[in-house]
Amino acid sequence: MKKNIFWQETKVTSEDRENRMRQKGCVIWFTGLSGSGKSTVAAELEKRLIQDRHFTYLLDGDNIRHGINADLSFSPADRKENIRRIGEIARLFRDAGLITLVAFISPYKTDRNKVRGKCEAGRFIEVFVDCPLEICEQRDVKGLYKLARKGNITDFTGISAPYEKPDDPDIHLNTALSTVEECTDTIFRYLKNKMIFE
Repeated sequence: MKKNIFWQETKVTSEDRENRMRQKGCVIWFTGLSGSGKSTVAAELEKRLIQDRHFTYLLDGDNIRHGINADLSFSPADRKENIRRIGEIARLFRDAGLITLVAFISPYKTDRNKVRGKCEAGRFIEVFVDCPLEICEQRDVKGLYKLARKGNITDFTGISAPYEKPDDPDIHLNTALSTVEECTDTIFRYLKNKMIFE
């Protein structure tokens, strides 16, 4: 803790907010290669949650790099800082009672585990969006994999930078075998079973 800086408690607790919203705040962390389907599944889940009258918000990796993390590169050190910052934001959103969806490649296990460690037990849900590299490359509408293979993009996850798969994710999706709707249903059922909402 920094000297002379203290956490300010407020008169409204996280539990107060959750009771008002009739749901438990949590962080659903989508991790996987570029093109695996993280943002697509997260966006569909956000839509489904809103339709079911839940309070949610999607933090997408590309969107965050347009603002809060616009100053960061894709070097290993900046990738760690990218995840640290978004982890802190997600924690605040969770404290606000939101079902917070985070769609980031987040290639390093240690960084994902640090974010998990800042959440109460059962409030961090790691979703591994698994998809073979060759299929991710076929889906690449931005042409990023081609640029990475030519050496025009350095530190590109899966090509010139590592991706560390989760050892024991809470949810394991295979988007090469399942549709977006099937993946969304899987997560929705998980949240209901874990009593994030009724």
